[in-house]
Amino acid sequence: MAKANAPGVRLGLRENLGQFSLLVLVNAFVGAMVGMERSILPLLAEQEFHLAARAAILSFIVVFGVTKAMTNYLAGRFSDRVGRRQILVAGWIVATPVPFLLMWAPTWTWVLIANALLGISQGFTWSTTVIMKTDLVGPERRGLAMGLNEFAGYVAVAAAAWATGWVAAREGLRPAPFYLGVLFVVFGLGLSVLLVRDTKPHVDVETRLASRAPDASTAPEIFWNTSVADRNLSSASQAGLVNNLNDGMAWGLFPLFFTTVGMGIQQIAVLAAIYPATWGIAQLGTGALSDHVGRKWLIATGMWIQALGIALVAASVSFVGFASGCTLLGLGTAMVYPTLLATIGDVAAPAWRASAIGVYRFWRDLGYAVGAVIAGVCADLLGMSGALWVVAGLTFASGLVVSWRMSETATRFRMSGTQESHHASRA
Repeated sequence: MAKANAPGVRLGLRENLGQFSLLVLVNAFVGAMVGMERSILPLLAEQEFHLAARAAILSFIVVFGVTKAMTNYLAGRFSDRVGRRQILVAGWIVATPVPFLLMWAPTWTWVLIANALLGISQGFTWSTTVIMKTDLVGPERRGLAMGLNEFAGYVAVAAAAWATGWVAAREGLRPAPFYLGVLFVVFGLGLSVLLVRDTKPHVDVETRLASRAPDASTAPEIFWNTSVADRNLSSASQAGLVNNLNDGMAWGLFPLFFTTVGMGIQQIAVLAAIYPATWGIAQLGTGALSDHVGRKWLIATGMWIQALGIALVAASVSFVGFASGCTLLGLGTAMVYPTLLATIGDVAAPAWRASAIGVYRFWRDLGYAVGAVIAGVCADLLGMSGALWVVAGLTFASGLVVSWRMSETATRFRMSGTQESHHASRA
């Protein structure tokens, strides 16, 4: 691996294993904060706050998605300007009141406020752990690095979803399940303040070693390129949006859908955990696999497998069918999630990579809000099964867009060098 001009600063997973492992652990607590809601919040809306319309029940996901999307963008810009660690710590501070608000919320508005804070926190914390790991490993192991990051986050989502559901089945929906959230904040904030170091020096190293100068530097240019102009970046952004569109649907509608065929809260907790657990564990392989077989077809195929999983859930009436569909949904998401992040790292120059990741994550996590709105409206108009089929169709179409518009971005598969490959993707 390349060495820095400054002593002790090197790029590479092995060279930065201590800090990398610490950030993996921190991201596990980040994921757990979201996981504590996944089994029980839709049920809380229906049973304690007596919300009947599906669109109203899913409003907490809309608030979460919009605030997280906007904060993702800001996290990328601020990370380039003031450093990564400060943004990480700020995100954990914002998360501090969330479990207490969920425990004691007297009205649904309080739950929405809690989810706005959770979205802001997730945007800052998850974005910076992604950015910092990308900084540490350099260009050669990005797929593996993103697989490890997302593995930690989504296995923690699954574990927290199961744990809070287990507690809720014994102690009720509130307040006991949210005590876990207090522990997540204490450990996440403590590790970030006491042990995490900034990675901006690693960005300086990679910038000096890069074979091309950055060709976009202003915020409007980066936003436009990542959203529209660059075929690879914009293809990744739309796939990320649709991926989280179906995740938002799964978060909000799956628990309610499962209750319609008699699933109890413990069964719902298991089903809510299967999807992110499969997603998280499989990313240990799929992120690294994308370094060896390329990004494009792993992404397209992953979107199609997600669509198949959602369709299987919609067509099923048994626990086995639901579990099989959730497993396929998790496997397809694992193929897509770290690979999209690695794609952004392939294409964006080191000097503006954090900003590009912020824009990508803006569009990706806006998918939560879009998915909640589409799922809620379609569920009210077509029934919950109809909403699932609509989302399955959108997910399949997103894979078609990737297969048609995106080119391969993994370094080892480029035919004529990084700069030429990048410019070929602009159209």
